[in-house]
Amino acid sequence: MSENSIKILLIDDEEEFINTLAQRLEFRGYKAETAPDGQTGINLLAKNHFDVAILDLMMPGLNGIDTLKQIKNILPDLPVILLTGHGSTKAGIKGMHLGASDYLMKPLDINDLITKISLALGK
Repeated sequence: MSENSIKILLIDDEEEFINTLAQRLEFRGYKAETAPDGQTGINLLAKNHFDVAILDLMMPGLNGIDTLKQIKNILPDLPVILLTGHGSTKAGIKGMHLGASDYLMKPLDINDLITKISLALGK
């Protein structure tokens, strides 16, 4: 699977961050779509094909852990990479116990994210 065919869903309530991340991924040949919250992300996943989801843990409303649980309930094989900030490695590890492929700390390095995407997709 080449980067050109990899479709990524980015779920994060920080609009500027998520839009910038989407642009940076698209610049590198990925297809990226954004969702401003967990419920919107779940709705998009239910209606569209994505190869991987990037999910922020700290969101208002449906938080990242609850969003992850729902994603894994409907799409158990979808790789999900968690984003966590504020030194919250415990939340990232908890997410991995719930089925996430991996996690990254914010602020993230785009090259680290691309490596995690490749690993999650078995490339």
